[in-house]
Amino acid sequence: MAALLGTLRRLALTPSFAKVGFRKRGFPAAATAATEQLEAIPQSVVCGFEWGIETRTLGELEQRLRLVDVEVRGFAYEGAAMAYTIRDAMAGGRGRRAQSLLMGSGQPHIFLTYIGIGFAMSHLPRPLWRTVMPDLTGSAFYPTMSWFAVDGYGFDLAYFKTRKWVERQHVPKPYPWDGSPDYFLRAVDFGIGRALWFIHGGDPLETVAAVRRFAPRRHADLFSGVGLAAVFAGGCEADDLGVLLAGAGEHRAEVALGAVLAVKGRHFSGHVPEHTEAAAKVLTDLSVEQVVDLADRTEVPYSAGTSATPAYEQWRQRIRDHFTAAAVIRTADGIRRLERN
Repeated sequence: MAALLGTLRRLALTPSFAKVGFRKRGFPAAATAATEQLEAIPQSVVCGFEWGIETRTLGELEQRLRLVDVEVRGFAYEGAAMAYTIRDAMAGGRGRRAQSLLMGSGQPHIFLTYIGIGFAMSHLPRPLWRTVMPDLTGSAFYPTMSWFAVDGYGFDLAYFKTRKWVERQHVPKPYPWDGSPDYFLRAVDFGIGRALWFIHGGDPLETVAAVRRFAPRRHADLFSGVGLAAVFAGGCEADDLGVLLAGAGEHRAEVALGAVLAVKGRHFSGHVPEHTEAAAKVLTDLSVEQVVDLADRTEVPYSAGTSATPAYEQWRQRIRDHFTAAAVIRTADGIRRLERN
């Protein structure tokens, strides 16, 4: 009976590979090797979700997840976290599957599993959101980085309902996530920015143009999401990422901020792909080790946060300030060189 119920849940809830593909979604990106690389990511999420919905035990789920290639394994965990969050919600909020996964083998992929919780949020009524974040006391980056769940919610909206959230640029109602309803809207835009990178197949020129079509007040947060996706997911040659920086203009520091968070997430998982290292070098002018050091020394304790400025945003601001200051120094050096010449 349990196996039958698992199969029924999978058939009812799991999206097909075709449904997450760029052509099926109607995305404008042409089919290239880059888009194939990017499409492998939502496909990995689907695999993890299907296994999380159908398998009877955490051990069986973890055995399957170990079979996934290390570069995309975190995305499979992302899908599994989504599935377990939905199953916990279906149990009236009394389930502990997501907690067990995130406190266990999902720990190295905590950034992505938070995003998986956000994917689940887009499929659950808002009254159930108060129970979706499990108690992860003792886990790294908890609860500071729980804002990645809201990021995941924004990504899901933009990826699967592109016309409404990207073309018509709807804005969701605020929600008091971590007691900060106003910041909720900004975190949603982090996720929409990440989705824009996928929607446009990792094309920096088209992605920049897509961001610029939004209201100017949203550009900074959207660009930070773009920077995170470009470094974490890849899909663009490092030599072409200069176009992204140039297009970001006054928001270059936001792109670099996203890149730092991407490197930190990859490094924490124990695997930094070559494309992540190369992209981070272009967008931050730092090595992986330097980026990780920057993230670590600017981290803000959760207790320092407020409803107006969560600890997560204070951390982001410190990283942003680093790149703003670096840009000022480079500009001053350039002026001095010109004066000498």
